[in-house]
Formats: sequence, C-alpha cells, structure tokens
Amino acid sequence: MNFYMTFGTNEYLSNLRNEITHGELLLMLGEDNAVLMHETSEQSSFKSGKHFEVLDAVGELAKGKFAVLNNIPVSDEGRPVFEYRFSNRAGLIEKEQGFVAIRVLRPTNSDTYVILTLWEDVKYFIQWQESKAYEKAHEKRGKTNESDQKQQIFPRPSYVTTYYLEKENND
Repeated sequence: MNFYMTFGTNEYLSNLRNEITHGELLLMLGEDNAVLMHETSEQSSFKSGKHFEVLDAVGELAKGKFAVLNNIPVSDEGRPVFEYRFSNRAGLIEKEQGFVAIRVLRPTNSDTYVILTLWEDVKYFIQWQESKAYEKAHEKRGKTNESDQKQQIFPRPSYVTTYYLEKENND
C-alpha cells in the first residue's frame, strides 16, 4: 500500500482532494499549514510531497480528527533494526480510548519514517501519553547496547507534528 502526504494551504489542498477519485483521503490543518494524506494501492495525483510504503496499518484514516506524526530519521544501517522493532510492537495503542488508526510508514525518498496515529480528540492522545500502556510501549525507546549504535540508527533527533480536522461551520 502507498501513502502520500502533500502540504500547502487548506484551500489548495481542498481543491486537490476534490480531484482525486481513488484511495482514502484525509485533509487536516496544522499550526502553519495543512496536510493532505492519501492512502492508495495506486499512484497518487500529487505533483509534490512525501511518498511512503505502509508497513503496518490499523483503523480507518477518514475517522481521524487529531493526527500525531512522529517523524523519526533512521540511518540506512538502522532501517532493518527499526523495522524489526515495529514489526514486533505490542499493539497496546489500539486498545486505548479514542484511538482511531495507526500507520507505520517507510519513506521511499528520504530517511525519515513516520509513525502516524489518529485520535477522536487531542484529549485521548494526552491520556495515552500519560498511561501505563504508553510507558510499556516506549520502554525500550532510546535504549541500545552501545551509544555508538544508537547514533548510527538515529542520525538526528525525531520530532512530532500535529494536525486537526477542520471543524465544519454549522451556522
């Protein structure tokens, strides 16, 4: 499965969304821009943006109202180790209240993987972060036998971006 993201203004991405007739689409707003996500077995109509292969998928994109993208740079040498860790994840997040979907995304043209989680509301994501399940899911994060190995796997710090579903105006 292919996963594409392109960024721009809400108006531009809304028009682009209306032109795409295949796959699952989700348009969300961020602090400084908007993102259009496109999951499909076909090629995307995006002229620019990021392309990923879906390594793991649970839930439906269209039901998400709050998105958290954990952007994790991984070295070429670290890719097999990183992917192995995620292939053996506990799956605890799926049992959390307010959880909608998760996508583990392998980059096709960069070194930055994206772990996308979708929630019914930001409050459910915060509850997840404060839970014992979150602690358990992340207990091995950053732990390696040697600090040199950690440096080789993660060449730069990871970062998080968040997006919200645009609220419809019912006036």
